[in-house]
Amino acid sequence: MWADILLQVVLILLMVFMFLAMHGIPNKILSKIRLRNRADVQAKRHFVRGAQLLARARSSKTRSASNSLAKEALDEADKAIATDPKDAAAHILKSLALDLQGFKTSALDSIDVALSPLCSKSLNDPERGDALFRRAELKVAMARRGQVDSALADLTEAVSLSPDNDKAFCLLGECYEAKKMREESKKAYEDALRVEPQSTVAREALDRLGS
Repeated sequence: MWADILLQVVLILLMVFMFLAMHGIPNKILSKIRLRNRADVQAKRHFVRGAQLLARARSSKTRSASNSLAKEALDEADKAIATDPKDAAAHILKSLALDLQGFKTSALDSIDVALSPLCSKSLNDPERGDALFRRAELKVAMARRGQVDSALADLTEAVSLSPDNDKAFCLLGECYEAKKMREESKKAYEDALRVEPQSTVAREALDRLGS
């Protein structure tokens, strides 16, 4: 009896494979994989070029040259996003390029996308922590009503994911200061000094707070 059942299973599987082969389904799957790999390579190429352009823009000595390079970096980021919209790194690159040009609202929108459930899976913990720090920086810089609380939430998570980011601890201290939370602020600045003993921002803040 078991031999008959086994034979029937083998025959069914054989028929399934023949059906798939006749309709070219394995080839279609392989084609999709090849296209996906090609898209990944293309997206990474645009991202790397954009990152290089952004680095040049930041080090440029003239405002006009910086803006021009930042626009080129933005264009490469958009191309990377069009190729692979789920890659958070490309959205972060776009945010940084927009911020350098002074478009903070658009920069915040882009980093929001990077941290959305659709994209954030492509980030490891330190990368996510850095992205949260960048978003908090934008929120504080824009000084919107209620943004300090939102920035605090981002920074609290950021320092837990990336505990070696002294700048995140310093910004966390600034946010606590703005909310008149003196002890929490001191603790954040002390953590910044623990990570980076040469941090003048943290040292001056502690002196200001009477530590």
